[in-house]
Amino acid sequence: MTTTVRGSVGTAHTRVEGRDKVTGAARYAAEIPFAELAHGWLVLSTVARGRVRSVETEAVLAMPGVLTVLHHRNAPRVDTDYVGLLGAPDPTVALFQQDRVAHRGWPVALVVAETSEQAREAAESLVVRYESEPHDVAFSGERRSEAHPVDGHAPAVAEKGDLEAQLAASRVVVDAEYTTPEEYHNPMEPHAATARWEGGRLEVVDSNQGTTWVAGELASLFSLDPASVRVRSEHVGGGFGSKGVRAHQVAAVMAATVLQRPVRVVMTRRQMFSLAGYRSPTAQRVRLGADADGRLRALEHQCLNMTSTVYDFVEPGAAASRAMYAADAHHTASRLVRLDVPSPTWMRAPGEAPGSFALESALDELAERCGIDPVELRLRNEPATGPVSGLPFGSRNLIACFEEGARRFGWSERDPRPGVRREGSRLIGTGTAAASFPAGAMPSTAAVTAEADGTFTVRINAADIGTGARTALTLVAADALGVPTDRVRVRIGDSDLGPAMIAGGSTGTRSWAWAVTAAAEELRRSLAPGADIPPEGITVRSDTAEAVGALAQKERHSYGAQFAEVAVDTATGEVRVRRMLGVFAAGRIVNPLTARNQLVGGMVWGISMALHEEAVRDRASGGVYGADLAGYHVAAHADIPHIEADWVDDPDPDDPVGIKGIGEIGIVGAAAAVANAVWHATGVRHRNLPIRPDRVLMAGGDA
Repeated sequence: MTTTVRGSVGTAHTRVEGRDKVTGAARYAAEIPFAELAHGWLVLSTVARGRVRSVETEAVLAMPGVLTVLHHRNAPRVDTDYVGLLGAPDPTVALFQQDRVAHRGWPVALVVAETSEQAREAAESLVVRYESEPHDVAFSGERRSEAHPVDGHAPAVAEKGDLEAQLAASRVVVDAEYTTPEEYHNPMEPHAATARWEGGRLEVVDSNQGTTWVAGELASLFSLDPASVRVRSEHVGGGFGSKGVRAHQVAAVMAATVLQRPVRVVMTRRQMFSLAGYRSPTAQRVRLGADADGRLRALEHQCLNMTSTVYDFVEPGAAASRAMYAADAHHTASRLVRLDVPSPTWMRAPGEAPGSFALESALDELAERCGIDPVELRLRNEPATGPVSGLPFGSRNLIACFEEGARRFGWSERDPRPGVRREGSRLIGTGTAAASFPAGAMPSTAAVTAEADGTFTVRINAADIGTGARTALTLVAADALGVPTDRVRVRIGDSDLGPAMIAGGSTGTRSWAWAVTAAAEELRRSLAPGADIPPEGITVRSDTAEAVGALAQKERHSYGAQFAEVAVDTATGEVRVRRMLGVFAAGRIVNPLTARNQLVGGMVWGISMALHEEAVRDRASGGVYGADLAGYHVAAHADIPHIEADWVDDPDPDDPVGIKGIGEIGIVGAAAAVANAVWHATGVRHRNLPIRPDRVLMAGGDA
């Protein structure tokens, strides 16, 4: 080997695949050519509850190019009696297995034709007749009596101490309810999959967040030997939690099996509002009890959300409170009410994004009532150990985030009185909020090969969903091998590369980097200086299952402090964020360039969540009004001000690279900081998102 080179990790590096992406050389799932490719088009139900009486296929099968129509009477059978990587499957993916319709937009048929245009025309011509039944899609906090607790990726209920006694002993009590609406991911690249059989093996080219996950689920659904399923997903145009196992992949496999030729199924943007998941609306109640000096005695956080009638998916908003602030009594619970709606799913910072809005808004209300600065209040309630678990923290640098953020934002110059700063017709206010998100690691495998030409090839089944993971792993491998980055090539997104963690939960890069580091360091130790490399290269493989399993139990989180300044137009009700700063403690930052992109992107989404995003469900039809990017309002460039994202030194001592995770922390607390700034500007609390102009104008008191 050549002279050791160190220092790639921590330096800004452009994306290694960046040129391919901007020139069109990088092919996404719907762009990869296949010989004899057929195209499938999903037909979705137009009723919100009932049964399919008939699917009238005769006329459609006679249309030009139509190859087949799959539905509940002729589709291949699948098996849902299994537990996959992330639990039991949502029955929604068991396409065309029975005649029940569980929600509007339920898949009832797949039309396959020679071209996409022919498939669409035929699908839109297909007549499906239903027995419609009364449906219920009305979600509100008044349905708490119908709800039940469900454990998700966090326990549904956690309790410590005597809540009512501590509330009774408190000098100051905040008891408030907060709501967040139904929200959608809408990644730039729609969901797309192509399936084909080749030599007795199923191959799926897909856009997903983990090919290990998708390959395993498809093997279980279709009762296949896992070794006979290969899933590839080299480039992904965004995921945000939505790109797991969905109806389009299953439909493509069914059609390819029936026709014995490649079949591609791509969701339309409108179909994504029914089939790709979303964040459930929440109705949250927070009760805080404190002494006169603001020190918490009691913290209660209840979160209600909705799910489908066929699958329990919980948005654990209350779990966000369990690791944040010390209190003598802590009670948190997340509960579900079942309605005739599609199943929700993971969406960037599941639980923490809506949960932090409620918690951090309530903290701001407590600061107001106690007459204490909002930053100081948070510092006074800093815990020494996990507030509920009692576990030690891996590292917790939230105070450093607030101190650095307050200094850079000019927080000390803030007049604490609301509604006193005015510029013409605009009232100006500033707000802050804390952020946290779990920092985990999962077992992964990797292989690193020393090639005969002096380069190194890293093979790991990672997923780069736009985060820059491919580039981050290049930097990690280069440092572990002691070589320049231009001598490292990284191959990802192929289930044949071996099992690895998905891109989700802010655990991907940490889990993959651990495996890459282990393989690269062992390879480096095994190579004698100046040794000849055979033509096939020398390969070392790693599996981090034992090392990850040996991690001591600790509270492991990334943290952040969000600061926002808003201007509220008293004539129009328009709220504009004028500047925003986030300072984070998120482990060792591998690539500052892409890390800042991730953090700023999360903060932008937080502004969008605070002021714009809201899906409204029509109670008559059961569907979403304006289920497209024209009707679903998101923040545009003109809505986004100057945003700064930075970090404090915070390497994780228990990780070989020092990584925690940055994918989700940027959105957490952002909406609360904006809402708290609106209160500071106007003196009116907005506890229901989004803070629309009509709500600002109509708010005579608390909103």
